[in-house]
Amino acid sequence: MGLFSNKISREEVKPGDHIYSWRTAYVYAHHGIYVGDNKVIHFTRGGGRQTETGTFLDKLVVSSSPNYPQCLVCKDHSSFNGDKVITSCLDCFLAGGNLYLFKYNVSRSSFLAKPRGGTCTLAPSDPPEDVLVRANFQLHMDGWFGDYDVTENNCEDFAIYCKTGLLVCKKNRFGTSGQVNAAAAASLALALHACGLSMLGVGVYCYGRVASDVSRNGDVIKVPAKKLVSILESDRTSPREGWLSIAGPKFRGE
Repeated sequence: MGLFSNKISREEVKPGDHIYSWRTAYVYAHHGIYVGDNKVIHFTRGGGRQTETGTFLDKLVVSSSPNYPQCLVCKDHSSFNGDKVITSCLDCFLAGGNLYLFKYNVSRSSFLAKPRGGTCTLAPSDPPEDVLVRANFQLHMDGWFGDYDVTENNCEDFAIYCKTGLLVCKKNRFGTSGQVNAAAAASLALALHACGLSMLGVGVYCYGRVASDVSRNGDVIKVPAKKLVSILESDRTSPREGWLSIAGPKFRGE
């Protein structure tokens, strides 16, 4: 695994790792948490759709995705309506693609050296046991993690939450997804380039990526894994009610 590639082998992946796989044409990466025993917990749309933006991106991702048949167990898990956190085997999660490891606590130079967002973060990861508590807790809520939104609440946001405990707590804010925030920074940089301000555009892109990283986001709250354990052990509230009480107004619809 080098500076410019996070690709790893199956033998290297460990429980609590944040993994991802690029879909065909490298347009979009799907993210999840490896929990051991060849299983991955990840946030997806009903029927296995990861995007629904109302733009060309939907058609491009769906049409370019490999026609990879799911195993019988995963096929049953993915036959639902709405948005849900589910468990899949590693093969079905990868859908024929390669396996990549999302990196945490990278240096600023390494962060900016990555050719695109959605592969690493400046933020440190919590211990693997905390990561697994958060990932499995969502299954106790019947897979609920709010409405899937490609810019505000997607599979990368879920995986980063599991690893760090950080959630964007305000509505109408981009989530923690590096893919989305890098695309927003790139759009502004391209606009400046079109105006003949190429060097300024490069600076804006670099600044935008760093400033929008989850480690720099002032609109996040921390969800301690210990708090989730106490919710599960309590008989006074349901897992969903307990989680919503600490997850912030965005998830409560406020």
